[in-house]
Amino acid sequence: MVASGDWVTPRLNGLKYFEKPPLQYWTTAAAYSVFGVSEWATRLWSALCGFAGVLLAAFFGRRLYGEAAGWCAAAALAGSALYAASSQVATLDMSVSLFLSLAVFAVALAQRDGAPEPARRAWMLAGWAAMALAVLSKGLIGVVLPMGAVGLYILWQRDLALLRRLHILPGAALFLAIAAPWFIAVSAANAEFARFFFVHEHFERFLTTQHDRPGPAWYFVPVLFAGFFPWLLSLPAALWRAARAAEPARFRPTRFLIAWCIVVFAFFSLSGSKLPPYILPMFPALALLVGAQLAGASRALLAAQAGLAALFGLAVLALVAQEAAPGWIRSAQHFAVYRPWLIAASASLALLGLAAAWLAWRGRRLAAAAALACGGFACTQLTLLGHETLAPIYSAYDVVARARPGLPPQARFYAVKQYDHTLPFYLGRTVTMVMQPEELRVPVTWEPEKYIADMEAFAAAWRREGAACGAFAPAEYEPLRAALGLEARVLATGPRWLIACKP
Repeated sequence: MVASGDWVTPRLNGLKYFEKPPLQYWTTAAAYSVFGVSEWATRLWSALCGFAGVLLAAFFGRRLYGEAAGWCAAAALAGSALYAASSQVATLDMSVSLFLSLAVFAVALAQRDGAPEPARRAWMLAGWAAMALAVLSKGLIGVVLPMGAVGLYILWQRDLALLRRLHILPGAALFLAIAAPWFIAVSAANAEFARFFFVHEHFERFLTTQHDRPGPAWYFVPVLFAGFFPWLLSLPAALWRAARAAEPARFRPTRFLIAWCIVVFAFFSLSGSKLPPYILPMFPALALLVGAQLAGASRALLAAQAGLAALFGLAVLALVAQEAAPGWIRSAQHFAVYRPWLIAASASLALLGLAAAWLAWRGRRLAAAAALACGGFACTQLTLLGHETLAPIYSAYDVVARARPGLPPQARFYAVKQYDHTLPFYLGRTVTMVMQPEELRVPVTWEPEKYIADMEAFAAAWRREGAACGAFAPAEYEPLRAALGLEARVLATGPRWLIACKP
């Protein structure tokens, strides 16, 4: 958007990209305009949304369950592994989690017994606005999931009267005023948009595995428990407590939060497309339930939970002290550089877990929760920071930096038989994909001149260009060059990419 000046039609690598709505693209483009293009600016929106989610947990936890529960909820959310990690990755999951959580929490606060009508109306309108922002973040799940939670709660409680308290007409008007303008504008500018976005990216993504992200029905069970670490003991205890909670009031916020978690978990478990961050929108609600549990938990449970985290940290510490590189790291040399970070991460978890156990045993619940949250966050943070040492294996940054002095400024650049999102980002230019459209297999049919489907056409294009460069798989470069008769000189080689240009 910054490069083209077109803030209506999203593009990825120069091709029309209608998989998701534009809210995060807008905020990131705004960050680029103010701070310049960088990794920091790219991740800024996710980080701000993650921080705002922790504040939401504290605010709504205090309003719904009391002061101590609110602070414990914030600690539980900030310290959970998946939430802390997702706050620092440039995906849409954190922003949609923020706005969906705001919508659900606003409904829960609005529907409390005894809430004044002006306050009820204001919170309900805030919920409708949050749903619109969730739709602009990641699509129709922004309205489908909250409505599903309301429907499940009504069936559970047999409370049809709740429908009259949702302020549907003014809420729907506000929702459309926020969400509809972009959909109208992008549909008017692009005839391909409506079918691709609503049919392909919603119904076909949910009902089929064509996006190559399949998984069994139990896929999110280990994701939930690993992602909500280090609160493994408090989570089942909190769910059990919430399920049995006696709420004599007409509206039961705890049951509503449970309904929300059930809907999110079931919806994505049934989907044909699965990735770990998809269930992130249920984490703030789980944090509220865990916060209520932690505020009144026995010191034995708190101490056991902290002790379990400390034992896990010690176990990981023992594992990473070994010399052999694990299978997911392709190079023992790079693992040797990463190992100190993993040692620091696991040691932090172990030490802060032990501190939390000691505080819990002394009956200092809030201090114990804060210490364990710091341990979980420090472990995640150090693991992520150290992951930068693996950049030469997983990112185009290193090979592009070494090749840049020899790259002709106006040369057409080809990504041959493989494509990676870091390549155009670090090159600072779009690339022409050859024989590997990746997720852009439909967009290349809309703009075929930006894609090359076979090697013969690539070779002909290479010969025609006055200046041309390409990124190849290192093992394939020499056989391809010889078979196609390409004139080229190698500028840089890395584990994943070899960059060559016409002499």
